[in-house]
Amino acid sequence: MLRILIGIGIFFAVIVFAFLGIGIYLYNRLVSFRNTVKSSWSDIDVQLKKRYDLVPNLVETVKGYAAHEKSVFEKVTEARSMAMQASSPGKKAQAENMFREALKTLFAVAEAYPELKANANFMQLQSQLKELEDNIEYARRYYNAVVRDYNITIESVPSNIIASMFRFERAEFFGLEAPEVERKPVKVSFREAGGAEKGQ
Repeated sequence: MLRILIGIGIFFAVIVFAFLGIGIYLYNRLVSFRNTVKSSWSDIDVQLKKRYDLVPNLVETVKGYAAHEKSVFEKVTEARSMAMQASSPGKKAQAENMFREALKTLFAVAEAYPELKANANFMQLQSQLKELEDNIEYARRYYNAVVRDYNITIESVPSNIIASMFRFERAEFFGLEAPEVERKPVKVSFREAGGAEKGQ
C-alpha cells in the first residue's frame, strides 16, 4: 500500500513539475518576445529622431530660395512637433502620416526652383533623408513582424493562460494608413520629368 501511495505521489509530482516547467518556458518566451518588441521599437525611434533632426536644416535650405512659402514651412514644423510628441506606435503612425504629407508639400515647393535642386547642401540633405526613410521602412517592417509573432503567441493556447496571469498585453503595430504608402517607403528623388518622386 505504501509503495502505491509513493508511486502516486511521484506521479503527481512529475505532473506538477512538468506543468511548472512548461509554465516557466512559456513565461520566458513571452518576456523574450516583449523585450524584442521594445528593442525593435527603439530602433525605429532612433531613426525617426535622426530624421526629425535633419528636417530643420532641410527647411532652412528651402527657405533660402522660397522664403515666401511661409505656410509650407509652418506646416512642416507643426507636423514635425506633433510627430515628436506622439508616444505610442499607433499615435506615432498617425502623426507620421501627417508629417510625410507635409514633407511632400515641401518637396513640391523645391521642385519649382532648379537652383535649389542643384544646391550641394540640399542634395546632401536629400540623400541623407532618403537613407533615413529606407532605414525607417526596414525597421518598421521588422518591428511589425515581431509584434505579429508576439500577439499570436499571447492569443495561442497554452501561452495565453500565462499571458493572462502575468498581464502580457498585445503590442500595437506601427502601420501607415494608406495601403499604397504601406507598400513603399517615401521617395525624395527629383529625377523624373515633370515632378518629384515624393512619397507614394
